[in-house]
Amino acid sequence: MHDITLFEMWGPIRKDFIDSHLFYVEQARKRLLSQFDNVDQEAEQAAEEWLEEAGEYFDPDMHDPGDFYEAAYDKSIEFGLLLSEMMDQTRLSVIAGMFHQWEKQLRDWLAKETKYWGGETVVSKIWSVNLGEIFTLFEGLGWNVRDEVFFAKIDTCRLVVNVYKHGKGTALKELRKKYPKYFIDSLPEMKDLLELDESFLDHTHLMVNNEDVDEFSEAIAEFWKKVPERFMNSQTIFAPKWLEDALLKDREIRNNRNK
Repeated sequence: MHDITLFEMWGPIRKDFIDSHLFYVEQARKRLLSQFDNVDQEAEQAAEEWLEEAGEYFDPDMHDPGDFYEAAYDKSIEFGLLLSEMMDQTRLSVIAGMFHQWEKQLRDWLAKETKYWGGETVVSKIWSVNLGEIFTLFEGLGWNVRDEVFFAKIDTCRLVVNVYKHGKGTALKELRKKYPKYFIDSLPEMKDLLELDESFLDHTHLMVNNEDVDEFSEAIAEFWKKVPERFMNSQTIFAPKWLEDALLKDREIRNNRNK
């Protein structure tokens, strides 16, 4: 039997994937993340605005100016904390959007490439199996994707997104074990607080910054650059069980239709 191409990464498709990814990240930085470049200044401004509004009710015979300034300071702290929390949530949503865009493009490409040799069951499986099974498929076809330099960052991004989405669960435990730097107790001043009892650790202690966004983005771009041009059907390939079962099911469906 002649070798056939199972998956082919055409140059224009590869370029489109990379360009769309870079566009997403660039615009997210410009339109979303850049809005939080001056959190401290905005907190100070919030305090000044509060003082200006409260000053209308200041009576020197009844009020202590120190109380007003203390209240303004509390207002700046509250505003800064709320804005910082919004910044963290925005950054995580950008990371999640970036990751989901990459994963959907990956699965869509794989599914479309099966049109010459697969069927509905194969397509359904490509969309439903976990991402680890997709990586295993690549390895069975000869690409040791888990050995690539970029893989650890993509794996980290996957876990960060799952923790952001699902909260305290298996992804949090895995991220904590494999990449503890993404938790707030990696900061020296917080380490002692959580060191005694890790059961308090949850998704609220997840900590990422703009440098992490850049690193995750670079890893995804590198993935698209490193995807082999062709995956061939040959005597040396290893098809994971989920693909073998799906191919068998599609074969049965075709046979039943031809009866």
